[in-house]
Amino acid sequence: MKRSTRITIVLAMVGASVLTAAIASESAQPIVPKERIVLFNGEDFTGWKLFVEDSRFDVSKNWKVKNGIVMCGGRPSGYMRTEKDYANYKLHVEWRWAQKAGNSGVLVHMSQPDHVWPKSIECQLMADNAGDFYVIEGTEFKQHADATDRVNGRNVKKLKDSSEKPIGEWNTYEIICKDDWIVVLVNGEVQNVATKCNVTSGRICLQSEGVPVVFRNVYIEPVE
Repeated sequence: MKRSTRITIVLAMVGASVLTAAIASESAQPIVPKERIVLFNGEDFTGWKLFVEDSRFDVSKNWKVKNGIVMCGGRPSGYMRTEKDYANYKLHVEWRWAQKAGNSGVLVHMSQPDHVWPKSIECQLMADNAGDFYVIEGTEFKQHADATDRVNGRNVKKLKDSSEKPIGEWNTYEIICKDDWIVVLVNGEVQNVATKCNVTSGRICLQSEGVPVVFRNVYIEPVE
């Protein structure tokens, strides 16, 4: 066998091995937390992928870490997402509008491919609308399927008046994902419930969607 042929075969075997490992990683079972898992370490984006559709754009211009806080510039549209899938957890996220009120969101049960916007259920963060749900790319749940007052066919409004704090103050989102249920609390107030969700696990995303927004204290905990 010629040396060049042997090299070609070895390279093909290495390529196949890498591809197999990547597929195995993508199809791994979702992580169910048994204790608190800190998703954002306060120092860098370890464990996250930063995504915008234009691959030529330097994502570090839109996403930065400063003093333990994620600084998101809001443009272009995109998201930071966990590299791993999660299921059956309580997600804790704190957010604040950096300059003025605007739009963002937390996507749960996200599945690839990456694009704007990926298959997921959005827990809305738009000012005065935190707690709304949006279904994206074919996700569904009972309250949306039964709704008669949808916005653009994809929205389920929050249950109560806004429980958000004034612009410039920190807010807390707690998103409980248990089996096929999602319950969202804004600053401790239950604002929405989704049942019979057709997706129950996936990546977690924080959106970049128009205006600067900052995040901190992003972690998940077990849920009974």
